[in-house]
Amino acid sequence: MPMKHSTYSVIIVGSGIAGLYAAIKLAQTAKVPDGILLLTKSNLSECNSRYAQGGIVGVLDENKQDSISLHVADTIKAGCGLSDFNVVKFISENSQHAIKDLMACGVNFDKNEQNQLNFTLEGAHSVRRILHVGGDATGFGIEKALVDKIKNDKAISSNITIYEQTLAVELLLDAHDNCRGLISFNAATKEYEALYAPVTVLATGGTGQIYKYTTNPSVTTGDGLALAIKAHANIKDMEFIQFHPTALSLENSDARFLISESVRGEGAKLINQNGEYFMQNHPQKDLAPRDVVAREIYSQISRGNKVFLDASFIGVDKFKKRFPNIYKTCLENNIDITKDFIPVSPAAHYCMGGIKTEVNGKTSIKNLYAVGEAACTSLHGANRLASNSLLECVVCAYELVNTISKQDLQSSKIIDETVLNTIKKYTETDGCNANNCNVSELKAKLKNIMWNNVGIIRTEDSLLTALSEINKIDEIFDNKNMCSSLEEYELRNMLLVAKCIINAAINRKDSIGAHYRADSVKNISENIQTDSIGKSEDRADDSKIIA
Repeated sequence: MPMKHSTYSVIIVGSGIAGLYAAIKLAQTAKVPDGILLLTKSNLSECNSRYAQGGIVGVLDENKQDSISLHVADTIKAGCGLSDFNVVKFISENSQHAIKDLMACGVNFDKNEQNQLNFTLEGAHSVRRILHVGGDATGFGIEKALVDKIKNDKAISSNITIYEQTLAVELLLDAHDNCRGLISFNAATKEYEALYAPVTVLATGGTGQIYKYTTNPSVTTGDGLALAIKAHANIKDMEFIQFHPTALSLENSDARFLISESVRGEGAKLINQNGEYFMQNHPQKDLAPRDVVAREIYSQISRGNKVFLDASFIGVDKFKKRFPNIYKTCLENNIDITKDFIPVSPAAHYCMGGIKTEVNGKTSIKNLYAVGEAACTSLHGANRLASNSLLECVVCAYELVNTISKQDLQSSKIIDETVLNTIKKYTETDGCNANNCNVSELKAKLKNIMWNNVGIIRTEDSLLTALSEINKIDEIFDNKNMCSSLEEYELRNMLLVAKCIINAAINRKDSIGAHYRADSVKNISENIQTDSIGKSEDRADDSKIIA
């Protein structure tokens, strides 16, 4: 089959906040003679970051209660000592610049009656430092501002080409394992294209869809991680999957709409059907770290209890103003917060691990960068502090731009035999049919396996069972290279990422943070020592132990 070949200065895969912000800053500051390609497998604005309700951390001079040292301490404590101190400090120090630059890009953060930025509180934060947009629509607000800037600023849009409904399916590595671009697959036309660039950036988001219950949208199938795993990039900390404690839990529905942690930050309390406010004995009560709250809710549900959020402590008028989307969604599901408790349960929410990178997005593969949830900078350690992720997206994307702007972004015309052989695979076949199996059923089976065996609480037996069952799905699917549909590629990616998570969880024998082993000898989270700060373990190659 004939294949189109195109050349760009930079290819960015993913249209979340990290990818959009990187594209904007590159278009503003870098010399990109062949332009920037922004590639997304859905529509430009459909991504995980647009669903971020809670907000973005801002350590700002005008917030006299806060300081860099306080934010660093909160982040490392929440991360159970596995966060990299230098990374945490760098991102915190650059938060003020990040927030001000987002405002310059058109982001309108909420303000109080005195026209001052309105700071709110979330779990494990010692002070109010979270900024939000539209009450509970922060991700959407930032995403919309960045999309509008790309579409409406001609100086920027003239340098950016956008491919929608297009999935990156394989990185192009030369004989020296340097990244030279990628192969893309258009889901609508079923056409492949060879895309060349001196720099490729993976900003593909998270992995939530490999679990039955998740707050993530349908696009989060670990695509960027799978690309990196196939290319043998270093992968780190994949055992640390954060389960958000409070997602709207409706009978006869697998959907899990996020009920922001800010609701508890404003005063809501967790309660079971017996009227017990069961978090009251914890020192931080309902605002304990997410892994702690998620396990306690899981324990309640395991004992047959139902769990709810009691929002009556907030006040109806304040709730409607502060959380308009949550209020609306509850009403649409016949839950009136003026008289009803909100039924909640945990759901897969965020992957602390990912493609191992420096703060500028540099990976172990030359010319390949990663940023956002797909990357692991070691900011989050074993448990992400609420609202740190959007900040990480912006600060690291800015550093990425500073780094690659210094490079010669004139596209190389030298494509060696190794690259050509990779391309050849996609021109000499009509694809495969995944053995005529039911891909949707296999996806659902994988999600159930992960939820039941690699979820909030794990054991070695449950992990080995999961690995065995997923290997069986892999055998049925039998499609590790070329696929014939978007859904098949997503299943291939989900299988790769699931095995990576399972193997990492098997290798970490002790419980810490979001990785809780019921069969572990000790729970390191309960005994974090100050001398562990900054000593994040460098187990950088989870991808190479896949069974």
